[in-house]
Amino acid sequence: MRSVRARAALGATVVVALALAVAGLAVLLVLRANLTDQAGLQAEVAAREVAGQLALGVAYDELKTGDEEDHPVQVTDEDGRVAAVSKDLEAISGTGTDRVAPQRPPAPAATGDDDEERDDDDATVGPARGEVSTDDPEFTNGTATVDGDRADYRFASVEATTPAGLTLTVHAGAALAAEQRAVGSVRGAMLTGLPVVLLVVAGVTWLVTRRALRPVEGIRREMAAITASEDLSRRVPEPGSRDEIARLARTTNETLTALEASVERQRRFVADASHELRSPIASLRTQLEVGAAHPELLDVTGAVADTVRLQALTADLLLLARLDAGERPGGAVLDPGALVREEVSQRTGDRIPVTVSVPEGGGGFEVTGSRAQLARVIGNLLDNAERHARAAVTVVVRAESGGVAIEVTDDGDGVPGAERERIFERFVRLDDARGRDEGGAGLGLAIARDVAVRHGGRLTVADAGERGARFALWLPDAR
Repeated sequence: MRSVRARAALGATVVVALALAVAGLAVLLVLRANLTDQAGLQAEVAAREVAGQLALGVAYDELKTGDEEDHPVQVTDEDGRVAAVSKDLEAISGTGTDRVAPQRPPAPAATGDDDEERDDDDATVGPARGEVSTDDPEFTNGTATVDGDRADYRFASVEATTPAGLTLTVHAGAALAAEQRAVGSVRGAMLTGLPVVLLVVAGVTWLVTRRALRPVEGIRREMAAITASEDLSRRVPEPGSRDEIARLARTTNETLTALEASVERQRRFVADASHELRSPIASLRTQLEVGAAHPELLDVTGAVADTVRLQALTADLLLLARLDAGERPGGAVLDPGALVREEVSQRTGDRIPVTVSVPEGGGGFEVTGSRAQLARVIGNLLDNAERHARAAVTVVVRAESGGVAIEVTDDGDGVPGAERERIFERFVRLDDARGRDEGGAGLGLAIARDVAVRHGGRLTVADAGERGARFALWLPDAR
């Protein structure tokens, strides 16, 4: 079942079916209990009526048991012997004994004028009337056959004491046929209506889900078209609602925008890299071809310079490729002050001396990351400062906001405010002619920012007072 609509319809149907089944069972149980209690009340009334007659001393043969078919009666003594039964009672169960033939116990005291005279003359002879127990009766379920018809009954057992002091138990029943018919009718209605309800639930769920997922199908079709056409400028339709599907569409469009920008940047990167590589390769090939034809004209120094430039450009491209692939920086703990001093000490050919300012004892700074990559950042910032400075390049290491700041300042022309973010893009040079002549490909600052970000830091540029630019590298303290 691969369709979301089918799964939703099936799930809703199953849940509703379970809910209706539980609710129906509860209704049937409550209905049966109420009807059974009602039958028990009727049986209790019938039993107390017969018990009252026994308490008044009515003879067994003269007991009035009402409608024998609706309320069969069985009277037993303390020893379980049957004293009396209702008319036409042929069989009974659920009352403690299944006998229906009376086994006459001592008869109750006779009633009439003699009793009244005896009561008037001598109150010490015995009680003139018995009593009916006021305790709650016992209820049982059983069957009874009356005049050939067998049925289920709810029996109530009530004790009565005759005027002669004999304790009898009256078992009177109330038919459960009405309860069984009502429960059967309700059960039949539920079993008949349940499939209809489930079909309605499944159909409504299918339609509602189909309508709700219609925008998703539109998104899917558009994404399929984008994949087939490779046109990342297209966007999926966004519903006017504010639900999850609308958010999905907006997120998808944002992803397409980011993907389009990434692909465009990749294309531009490939084009710029091809352009930058073409120049030193063409120059090197020309020099080698001239040298092959005329060895005396071979410019070895120029060929070496072009090879070095080509090697440096290739190294920059490889580092950018590793950064784009998600290469994580190392976990070495480094001293940024020592790293700056070491990098500056290796720059023996700079046209402008570099002044380094590090707190006494190194400042106790520590950062975590790749030594080679962070050294590359410092070297790129120094190369940029040397390229644009007039007479001074300064490096300052200091604490700042829970981290370490390394500031490289030059006294050149500075960076215009509108270009301060653009210079960190790849292959961007504010002075293309001078940059190419000096060997710069516009990758140094881009590499520096990418490395800083991947180390949890940042790289920004600002004015250095009245003249020049200040590049600030901030890295989080390892502690």
